[in-house]
Amino acid sequence: METWNRKLVNTTRGVFEIFEKGNGEPLCITHLYSEFNETGDYFADTYTETNRVILVNLREAGDSEKSEHAHELSMLETVFDLEAIRKCLNIKQWGFAGHSTGGILALVYGIYFSSSLKNLVIVGAAARDYMTFSKNCIYHAEHPLFHKMQELIELLKQPNLTAEARKKISIERTKLSLVKPEKYEAYFNKNITKKMSGVRMDFFAREMQLLDVTKKLKLITVPTLIMCGKYDVQCPLEYSIEMDQLISDSKLIIFEHSNHYPFLEEKELFLKEINFYI
Repeated sequence: METWNRKLVNTTRGVFEIFEKGNGEPLCITHLYSEFNETGDYFADTYTETNRVILVNLREAGDSEKSEHAHELSMLETVFDLEAIRKCLNIKQWGFAGHSTGGILALVYGIYFSSSLKNLVIVGAAARDYMTFSKNCIYHAEHPLFHKMQELIELLKQPNLTAEARKKISIERTKLSLVKPEKYEAYFNKNITKKMSGVRMDFFAREMQLLDVTKKLKLITVPTLIMCGKYDVQCPLEYSIEMDQLISDSKLIIFEHSNHYPFLEEKELFLKEINFYI
């Protein structure tokens, strides 16, 4: 498997680790608490046939800049970091695609910096706290799989986990978000390895409790593709429907046979939709 090209970008806001792959229009991809490496990312890989994908390790992830103050891990500060990276790479405008918490970040990016963006792709995300009010969410205390998910997340935060143990726990966590968990091996069949930034995830868990940018979604002025699995247990479908109603230039695609990973669960249809859009 072709690896991603690693670079360190020295911006006005510090040094950030990025990984690049593909050719075409520039497309930035990241996630609020994932730590990427040269093996890439399943979601990001989806776009490498059509775009020059720039996969970003955010502050406190991988070899990117550390934070001196807690607020530097907020979504708004993170968007400022992304803008510094874009400028350092001499990119006038780029697209931004985000899955899950990356999709939430995409909304904040679009609200404040639509002028820097060509388009947005938001997959399995929400514009407000999705854990407190929806029993369809696996992070809601009344969801039948809530305690199992929390147990696995806490295990993944352990700093001294062996690679084998981490992989096993991650697989079990991911299976909770598939319509057909028995197909895990067929979906996740590449040698891609990722870690989790515990400090970033902890900050997000607190920030999420106060998140509600629904009234600002009208400020997003770029074409926005919203995609969601019908059975998404992480960011339930109702939140994608809400975003589509509040963003003026948006299109919603619902994947009838997917949970949280439509780009793997219905890969051919997903590729068809993004190739038409991007």
